[in-house]
Amino acid sequence: MKRTTTVNIGGQVFNMDEDAHEMLDYYLASIAGQFEDDKERKDIMDDIEARIAEIFQNKVSAFRQVITADDVNDMTRIMGKPSDFGSEGDDTLQGYSRKRGYKRMYRDPDTRILGGVCGGLGAYWHIDPIIIRVLFLVALFGFGIGFLLYILLWIVIPVAKTTAQKLEMRGEPVTVENIKRFVREEFGNVKKSMRF
Repeated sequence: MKRTTTVNIGGQVFNMDEDAHEMLDYYLASIAGQFEDDKERKDIMDDIEARIAEIFQNKVSAFRQVITADDVNDMTRIMGKPSDFGSEGDDTLQGYSRKRGYKRMYRDPDTRILGGVCGGLGAYWHIDPIIIRVLFLVALFGFGIGFLLYILLWIVIPVAKTTAQKLEMRGEPVTVENIKRFVREEFGNVKKSMRF
């Protein structure tokens, strides 16, 4: 018989056995230790916890309510070990993984003009959203179905809200290193846009 602990990860409540809780605590502390001087540490850790919560949510069911050490080991295999992460100097090379992750279609709120459909389709197929916008205009004026198709896709395709969803939209693996790189890129874009 093992004791269980209730923990809040990424805004979701999970029951964990003691071993799993200790392993997760150590894992998160190891990751947080790498960002001690980073301004964006809180945002990166929030995104990492949100991704961990997604992974753990897939592990629990009506018949299985407790996260075990095996579940934490599976999560570590998916997210990557803190010792595998590159240093500050190699961040751009090691953070961008060559293998592709799970790919899913989302609307892209960062490149949207109306609903983000064209931006999401462009990110999914790795083409410029302007090309897709032109195709929708051709479909609108040439065939008359462009507007209806756009509205239908706007309703059907969900918006990418989290960093993990934005990485999935681009087909990149959702690892700690990729989350770190993505959040830093977003901070860099915000800094650039705020300069006059």
